[in-house]
Order: sequence, then C-alpha cells, then structure tokens
Amino acid sequence: MKKNFRIKTISLLVLGIINLSSCKTDEPTFKNTVTDIDGNIYHTVEIGTQTWMVENLKTTKYNDGTAIPSISDSIEWTTITSPGYCWYKNDSILLKKNYGALYNWYAVNTGKLAPKGWHIPTNSEWETLFAYLGGEKVAGGKLKETGTKNWLTPNTKATNQTGFTALPSGSRYYGKFNNEGYLCICWCADDYFEGAYNWAIRNNTTEVTLAFSDKKSGLSVRCIKD
Repeated sequence: MKKNFRIKTISLLVLGIINLSSCKTDEPTFKNTVTDIDGNIYHTVEIGTQTWMVENLKTTKYNDGTAIPSISDSIEWTTITSPGYCWYKNDSILLKKNYGALYNWYAVNTGKLAPKGWHIPTNSEWETLFAYLGGEKVAGGKLKETGTKNWLTPNTKATNQTGFTALPSGSRYYGKFNNEGYLCICWCADDYFEGAYNWAIRNNTTEVTLAFSDKKSGLSVRCIKD
C-alpha cells in the first residue's frame, strides 16, 4: 500500500509541474546571441513570433565594415544631414556598455546599421510586439528593466516579463543630451517627410507612445531578426 501511495504521489507531482509550466506563457526564451562587426555581443529573446536583441545597438561600423562618423560636437550634430552616431554625454567608457549608441536617422536609413540577418524594425513590427503584449497601454511595463538601478523612480509597474530589458538610455535633440533615466526611445525604419517615427517608453507609465522626431535626433536602436 505504501509503495502504491508513493507512486501516485509522484505522478500527481509530475502532472502538477507540467500543468504549472503550461501556464507560463510570457516568460522570455533566450536562445542565441548575435555579434556585430565591432565584436559586440547581444543576447536575443523570442517574443511571440519575433526575435529581438536584448541590448541597444552599439556598433561604430556598418555591416560592410565602413566606419560610421562619430559626432561629439553639439553644433555639428545639429547641422549634418548625413549619418552619424554618438555616446550619451559623449561618454563611451561609462555608458556604452549599458546604453549603446545614439544614432541619427540618416544612419538608420542606410540599411547597413544592423548586423547581417537583422534590421531596424518598422513601425508595423513595433506594433506587432505591443499587440502581443496586450496593447500600447500596458506593453511598456512588460518591456522595461525592473527596479531603479537605471530607471528613475517610480519605474511604474516594470516587470520585464518579456526579457526585452528596455533601459532609459536618453536621447540627443538639437545637440543636447537629455532624458537619461526617464526615457527609452527607439527609432523606427519609417520616415515621414522631414522626420521619422520612433517609440518611447517612460519611467512613470506602462504605456508606449508613438513619437515623431527630426531625422537629426540621436536615438537608440533595437534590432529585430529578418
């Protein structure tokens, strides 16, 4: 009798584990890494039908090996109408690893910024991500890194259940750096006349918002797999 009881108990436990596992639909699935032409390594995560990089892009070269112009001067940044990148506050030593680079849209538009096999997401691909996560009103919380190590308080309802790990890498508008700690804003591949689209995730809300910025702006880039 005791032997039969133990077998039944083990069977029930196994079934319980299987049932509990089947309920976890939003946990990130880390499968691979990808390396850019500079040798930077990025983790990847599957979210729904898409595969995203977990870190912001930080390459200083296009995927054909050509160097991307580095622009630290604020006046030059506001006047150029050609590709360029910078580090937040021009500090690659402290901020490159965490935040990646800020690129203007002209660099995005070359089609050579992402590693081969990857690309800059279109507005439609961002919308697919948000829809999978329950809509634009709640997607931000599921994408943000938790806690206040990088995000400033309150980092509203940040769960990072996707593993996307959005960070408040800030931006560069009209040559000035701003929004570190408050804002993660990433380019879309789509432009519109003199500007281009991007999506913003903020520290004080779970909502993601569509924005429209001058192509000279310096914003983060997240890549999606082809």
